[in-house]
Amino acid sequence: MGTLATIALVVLGISFLVFVTFFGRLPALRRTPIAWLHRLLWVHLPNGFTSLDQRLSGGRVTSSCSRFGNYMMYDRHPTVLIFFLALLIGGEALYLPTAWPQLSPLHKTTGAITILLPYLFLYLSAASDPGTITATNHVPEMARYPYDFTLFHPGSVCATCRRLKPARSKHCAVCKRCVARCDHHCIFINNCVGAANTHWFLLLLLSTAVLTLYGGVLGVGLMTAQMRVRFPGWTMLYWRANGGAGMAFTEWLVVWSWGMQDAGRGSGGGVAMGAVTLLALMTSPLVWALLGYHLWLVYCGTTTNESMKWSDWQVEMDEGLAFKRKVDAGRVKDVRVEPAWTRWPVEAEQVMVRTDDGKPPAKEGWAGFGEWEAVWRLKDVENLYDLGFWDNLIDIFVPGFMFRDPHVPVGEARLRRKKKRRARKIIMA
Repeated sequence: MGTLATIALVVLGISFLVFVTFFGRLPALRRTPIAWLHRLLWVHLPNGFTSLDQRLSGGRVTSSCSRFGNYMMYDRHPTVLIFFLALLIGGEALYLPTAWPQLSPLHKTTGAITILLPYLFLYLSAASDPGTITATNHVPEMARYPYDFTLFHPGSVCATCRRLKPARSKHCAVCKRCVARCDHHCIFINNCVGAANTHWFLLLLLSTAVLTLYGGVLGVGLMTAQMRVRFPGWTMLYWRANGGAGMAFTEWLVVWSWGMQDAGRGSGGGVAMGAVTLLALMTSPLVWALLGYHLWLVYCGTTTNESMKWSDWQVEMDEGLAFKRKVDAGRVKDVRVEPAWTRWPVEAEQVMVRTDDGKPPAKEGWAGFGEWEAVWRLKDVENLYDLGFWDNLIDIFVPGFMFRDPHVPVGEARLRRKKKRRARKIIMA
């Protein structure tokens, strides 16, 4: 059991650290042990190490680690992408020689498709343009989404590109470019996830999640068949083994360990296949969690970047510093910074501001706006970019889809879709 326990502990430890790293900053987990562990790993321990290094080496070790960390996290390089590919290729190279001869024709067909799809979607996610905003396409990108006067305001200029920032865009410090509907920069694909490749990224997550689950379950099935030949009374549930009489847990583990090592029928490949099966089963929940998180973002009509902005708004609301007022739908726009929207069915109904003293803004802003009122909950705020799950999904998979008939007035389009729009629990994203 020593080898099995070591493999299991290492895989579980790595998976848990990755989970804490990815999800520890989510607003929904802010007051949970996951958030505390995230702060411990990425704030308190580095600060403590920095203080110790200042005393011992004058900060030289910290400076070197900081440069390496900045290179890994904030420079565009394929290191993590290569690691991801090596993990896929290496795991399959260890798994398939033992498992393939034991598979039925149906499993060989479905298995081949399941294996190939992650490579296809990884290539499409990494090699495709995420939606880079250039001087050539700046005008149509400005008209992709309306400004919501909450997260995105007209007139904002990118400090690096020196161009007006389209709504929902973001300048990526890693890729050194502005990206339309920027979600985040993903080090696993060495590329940004934006308006033009989010669908490939979602399919990559889905295909990888299916691959890990399918490989893990299939491997367990092959090992179970082997174990039942040698130990007829063995079952996956130790308390139901031996015809319902049960089996001691230690004995059950011994049989399981034997099955992992002998799944190759004496070929010596059983240990490798068993280890990969264990790796797949333990990493599969993490991949499914990432997929579920991004589907939740789709459901909420937001992005990773926007969810962080919404969490900042929630902090302002908790402190009583957030205010909103209505926008006059008939107001005159400055087309130089706020062009006509050619495809989105609705426009902003509110504007939100922060104040330092917790009092409504005294200075008048835009003509045609209503009276200021305090906002305490995100569910009282309009999310302009949420059209309902299916339309949100269409926006991702068919970026050029025309939601709005240009010949129908905006007001009528808003009424038709009013029931679909949800100013909901964005803080969960």
